[in-house]
Amino acid sequence: MIEFTVNGTKRQVDVTPDMPLLWVLRDELGITSAKYGCGVAQCGACTVHIDGLAVRSCQSRIGDLAGKSVVTLDGVDGRDQHPVVQAWIEHQVPQCGYCQTGQIMQAISLLDLIPKPTDEQIDQVMSGNLCRCGTYPRIRAAIHTAAAKKMAEK
Repeated sequence: MIEFTVNGTKRQVDVTPDMPLLWVLRDELGITSAKYGCGVAQCGACTVHIDGLAVRSCQSRIGDLAGKSVVTLDGVDGRDQHPVVQAWIEHQVPQCGYCQTGQIMQAISLLDLIPKPTDEQIDQVMSGNLCRCGTYPRIRAAIHTAAAKKMAEK
């Protein structure tokens, strides 16, 4: 049994330690907000936070996560009112929407690390999250808006 915390709840799973976290979340725990995109950590659709850092769940072995904390978009505090989620809506970022949970989780992590990022910092940090619809200008604008909202809340 491997014990870890998911979205604030301690969970135990009886799976092979080599199983990717993405499969544990989706197939064992029924948490489907992290999406399968490429399976090789190149697209970012599966991005979650592990102990506060944005990580690709498709390449994170569950055996390495014992005692750690995993947060998916479902577990983000005040998710619907979170400044990043609100900015995504305001800037109408999603088109097909498939990559958006990973994009949002990466953006939240970015703003936790760099509260007022430049365009270059946004582009660099977000470059591992692919959007086949090409909404990158909207993503950048939404991140700037979310940063301003977070600063105003302080």
